[in-house]
Formats: sequence, structure tokens, C-alpha cells
Amino acid sequence: MLRRHALSAAFALAAWVHLPGCSAETELHRDEFSGALSRWVVEQMPGGTVTVREGALEIEDAEGCTVWFREKLTAPFVITYETTFLAAGGPHDRVSDMNCFWLAADPGAPDGCPFAPGHGRSGRFADYDSLRTYYVGYGGNENSTTRFRRYGGDGSKPLLAGHDLSDKKFMLEAHKPYQVRIEAHPDGRVRYLRDGEVVFAWRDPAPLTSGWFGFRTVKSHQRIRNFRVLQP
Repeated sequence: MLRRHALSAAFALAAWVHLPGCSAETELHRDEFSGALSRWVVEQMPGGTVTVREGALEIEDAEGCTVWFREKLTAPFVITYETTFLAAGGPHDRVSDMNCFWLAADPGAPDGCPFAPGHGRSGRFADYDSLRTYYVGYGGNENSTTRFRRYGGDGSKPLLAGHDLSDKKFMLEAHKPYQVRIEAHPDGRVRYLRDGEVVFAWRDPAPLTSGWFGFRTVKSHQRIRNFRVLQP
């Protein structure tokens, strides 16, 4: 599995071309989570909470939660943030599911907005199958799998070879801050990095170029800090 992942990543990285003079990144959005949740839309099953506390977005979830950033994003962009899982013996302190959607759109909603009035979802994971989006489920299935998928907008969400990881190095630990970086380009190049390491790199033959970003988890307790959207 590790060899297959290494070969897949090496091939994808070879195709990831950085042009001279284009390394600067301009900040488009930031949230230090020092105020209200006005820039976010929460979809959560009963029993959980999403709050702003001590400079962090704190998600304590029971049965499923997605927290959408309200701004529509258009590639190219870079998203960065920090996530820490809490495990102090609480009822939802399961170290699992550091997940996210990006470039997400609902084909049946106005402008594709996945949380448009009348088109929002309950927080139950299956409700999101109809989206067109990229998705990483990091440390899912009781912290046993890390996967990357492209949802087709028609219920399809195939799992490609090399995008299904189970090695311990790709799983989660409690109380450890993880630095996440997501890169998207209009020509279909996407990368997901954790702590500076490329976990997934792919070039989509049918690129998603605009849509929304959302944090996604289930039955976990996590704090998210320093959310940024940058333009490369």
C-alpha cells in the first residue's frame, strides 16, 4: 500500500508545475474565530454543538455535522487551517473524521449553493451524496482509513486506486495540532497536505472550478484555528 501511494504521489507531483515568479500567495479570507459564527453555516444532527471559543471553531458532534464557509470560492485558491482533536473522556471524544468538502456544489440549487434556502441538509452524511465536490475523509471509519473522492453530483463517488490509505502514518492522534493545506487550480490539479506532507495529489480530467468549502465530521470533538483562503 505504501509503495502504491508513493508511486501515485510521485506521478502526481511530477505533473504539478510551479511557474517561476508565481509563488506569492495573497490572502483572500481569514477567520481567527474571535467573534460570532456569521461567516459559517452549520448543518448538524441533534445532540451536537458548534461554537466559537478561545480563538477556535469548536465542534462537538454526536451524529454528523458539516460547517460551510459562506463565501463561494473559485480556483485557483489555497485553504489552510489547524485542527486538534480533544479526547478527555467526553461522550463525543472519538478521535476520527478530520474530513472536508471543497469546490462543493448542489446541481439542483440556485447558483449551486449547497446550503441555499430549501436545499440545506440535516448533517447526516448520506444527505451529501448528491453534491458535486472533492472530499477527503481523513482518519475515518474509527480512524482506520484516509480517503479522497470526487463526488459526481449524481450520487456517484468512486474511490480511485491510490486514494484509499490505511497505514498508521495517515491516521489521527488526540491533542496533536494538524496543519491542513488544500490546493485547487482551474486546470484540475488538486492537492491535500497534512503537516506539509502531500497525502493526495490528482489532476481531474473534468475539473471542478468553483464551489464551497465545508468542515465535515461525525462523533468527534475538535478545535479548528487559523482558517485562511489564499490566492496563489
